[in-house]
Amino acid sequence: MTMQENVPLAPLTTLRVGGAARYFAEIKREDEVREAAHFARDHTLPLFVLGGGSNLVIADSGWPGLALKIAIGGITTPKAKDAASNAVLFSVGAGVTWDDFVAQAVVHNCAGIECLSGIPGSVGGTPVQNVGAYGQEVSDTIESVRAFDLKQDRIVVLPRPACGFHYRSSIFNSSERGRYIILRVNYRLKRAGMPNLKYADLQKHFADRLSAPGGAKTKPTLAETREAVLAIRRAKGMLILPAHGDRDDADSRSVGSFFKNPVLGAEQFSELAARADSKGLEIPSYPALATQRKVSAAWLVEHSGFSKGYSAAGPAGISHKHALALVNRGDAKATDILALKNEIQLRVQEAWGILLEPEPVFVGF
Repeated sequence: MTMQENVPLAPLTTLRVGGAARYFAEIKREDEVREAAHFARDHTLPLFVLGGGSNLVIADSGWPGLALKIAIGGITTPKAKDAASNAVLFSVGAGVTWDDFVAQAVVHNCAGIECLSGIPGSVGGTPVQNVGAYGQEVSDTIESVRAFDLKQDRIVVLPRPACGFHYRSSIFNSSERGRYIILRVNYRLKRAGMPNLKYADLQKHFADRLSAPGGAKTKPTLAETREAVLAIRRAKGMLILPAHGDRDDADSRSVGSFFKNPVLGAEQFSELAARADSKGLEIPSYPALATQRKVSAAWLVEHSGFSKGYSAAGPAGISHKHALALVNRGDAKATDILALKNEIQLRVQEAWGILLEPEPVFVGF
């Protein structure tokens, strides 16, 4: 393991803001994780794990401890787990780029994550947030997570139930935040499975084929579904991978969706619907759980006075393509991004009585 000092972190993130790490190491082997953990412990340094850098806002002051970039690679050749159900297990290194894994799964004609195409970041970050989009979540397919347990100083394997998955959350970002460093993730996919087309934009994209009469009706393949998701994300400015589009485009310098869609109980949703009705508006929502409704955070933002392309006083703004993407227009600081975040949260709360919860992780604040 090579330990570096005073390494700038902004270039390693999609938002491109923030200062330097006091110490920095790139980890490519599992045994190096224990070495790095012991270094941080012995020097009384706070430890921060960096994956693909796609869901982070790093403070302008940087990180005063050790930043670990997990670069453990490798995607196993698919092996059938259950011939009767066509289940296939993939074991994927935490440092693998998430979209590279999705692409390989689709090439192998394995269903379960095709609608998660185009999401930036690395595989190791997907269990932390229970990453989801377009009708799928990684918790639908995760079989287990292999991680280094800082508390027990050893490698452990956590089966899916132990990960405590909920909407955009897990034990890794809630009850056990900071305890585990994810090394590999095992996914259970379905060979020759049908693509998930529950999401409205996908149904619209394939409307002609899905509604064609009789024998003219053809179902999209997994590969076609992946390409459709990429096209939809590109149109919304949510395709910020280096392999897609121009990383120098300001609308690509973001963390993707900055706020979570609020999940409301029946009473709170009723109050929100009444507010909307008093303004002659109907708020879009869809079921989350048996007694809850999920509300569009983008709709709340746009109906609180923030339009796509909104610019704050400084170099931070809102994407021209999606109301939930806060962007760095060139030389924004972390404080500029936070000021815009706070302004949006305040006005949404004043207008709708809801405090939007941020999606990204805030480091060094």
